[in-house]
Parts: sequence; C-alpha cells; structure tokens
Amino acid sequence: MNRILFEADELLADGTVRLTDARAEHLRRVLRVEPGQTVASGTVNGLAGVSRVLATGEAGVRLCPAHDAALPEPWLDLLLAVPRPKVLKRLWPQLAALGVGRVVLLNAAKVEKCYFSSQWLEPSSYRPLLIEGLMQAGLTRLPEVTAAPRFKPFVEDELDRLFPETVRLLAHPGPPAEVPPCDGAHGSRPVLAVGPEGGWTGYEIEHLRAHGFRPFSLGERILRSDTACIALIAVLEYARLSSGPQRSKLAGK
Repeated sequence: MNRILFEADELLADGTVRLTDARAEHLRRVLRVEPGQTVASGTVNGLAGVSRVLATGEAGVRLCPAHDAALPEPWLDLLLAVPRPKVLKRLWPQLAALGVGRVVLLNAAKVEKCYFSSQWLEPSSYRPLLIEGLMQAGLTRLPEVTAAPRFKPFVEDELDRLFPETVRLLAHPGPPAEVPPCDGAHGSRPVLAVGPEGGWTGYEIEHLRAHGFRPFSLGERILRSDTACIALIAVLEYARLSSGPQRSKLAGK
C-alpha cells in the first residue's frame, strides 16, 4: 500500500477517517505510524494528498486527510476476451496499477461460456482488487468495467460509442510490429484488444480489423492472458513515455 485510499462515505462529520481493516493493520504493523506523522492517501475516484495520523492503537487508526491534488488520468483502455476466473482474479489489481481506464470483458469463440458467470465479474468481488492495485501504484481512479457477452453486436454497435476516434490495437502473436503512438495526442485513450489464451479466430481478427484495429505483436510466442496483458501494456507505456511531451519527463528520471 503506497497510498491509502478511502471511499468518500468513510469521511466522518468531523473530517476524519477511522480505519479498522487491513489498511489500519498496514499502517500499524508495516509502516509503524505514530500520531503526528503523515502518510500518502487519496479518495477513490477523487483527489490525492496526505493524511495526518491522529491516533493509533488496537482499535484502529484515525486519520485527518488533506486531499487537493489531481493525479494523471488513466491512459489506456482494454478490450479483453474473458480469461479463466483465476487468471482474471490475478489481473484485476495489475490492470488498475498499470493505469487502465476502462475494461470491456468480451466474449470470443474460444471463451468458455461459464466464465461469464464467474464471481470475478461481479463488482463486489473485483472492486476491492482494483482498489488494491490503485493503492500499490499510488493512484485513485478506478477502471470502469463493462461485460460484453456477444462479440459481433458489441463490435458493430457499441465499439464506436465507447471508443470513438482512438488508436485501436489488436494483440495477436505474429511478427513484431512497430509500436504506434499512444500519447493520447488525439484527445482520447488508445484501446488494446487482447484475445483468449487460445487466440482470436480468423473471423474475429478480420472483424476487428474492419473496425479500425491494427495488428500489434510482441512476437510469435503464445502467452497466457495475464502475462500478455502486462507485457503489452508495459511496452505501450514505455513507448508513450518515450515520445511526445512525456519524453523529457522520462529522460529526467
């Protein structure tokens, strides 16, 4: 936990927050905070800043937050063929930590129908994992999550509404391709489509390409969904930070 996050409704009438869960345990056992110290904090989907420790003990930790800084917005959206439930569970915190702004869980020919009934597609199950990822990365903005159980209707009817006028990248094993610009120069986030572990079918590839997706690959290796997502996003973010207005920031580190 590199930034303690609070829900807006956790703020008490006196402007303080009292924590009694794993966050309090982390503050007490790992950070060993004492009254008067400050810790990095933020409001879920809101501003970031610091919180002053008012009291700590077996009953919990009481904090006084001062959140006045807006953090960078998410920089990438993800169109993800629903992976196996245990893989999706592992992915949720990583996607939030890597700055994904929207996740569309899409059906595909090689996606098992039962995956859509997994508990890890339920907000009550995945939201805590997303917050875990945000706290690790020091971010506050939760990814928006949408399920699309029908491939063709989504691509033909919903794709342009959710992702208008943006760079569209289709991940699929093949010859390495030049990394396209992902700096949001056109005012919208790029969207990356990652298929099931069995791969996109020829029909799905052609249908996505017909709707503006261009192939993007790390090579011929066939990767698991979680490995592919993390590797692809990392490569795209490095390219984003190495070009345009972000380049000078990266060079100065």
